[in-house]
Amino acid sequence: MILCKYRINIIWSEEDSGYLVELPEFATPIQRYFTHGDTYDEALTNAQEVLELLIESYRSEGKVLPEPQVLQVARGIKLGEVGGGGDR
Repeated sequence: MILCKYRINIIWSEEDSGYLVELPEFATPIQRYFTHGDTYDEALTNAQEVLELLIESYRSEGKVLPEPQVLQVARGIKLGEVGGGGDR
């Protein structure tokens, strides 16, 4: 398994009656979704396999891998407090 910190978005599709997998760092205007699954677990397994194949392909072709997008968390804010507006 290749350890890279790429995002995997798994989205339910009523139209397709299944889960679609988006790999945002590898998406193009032509291709947004890369695989799918009948269950969430199947979609995740498929996503991991496709991600590994994409990385291997990029490396074998000498392409530069896309930079992983990193979630930035504001300092001093705990999860659950964002937009909470409760007593402090």
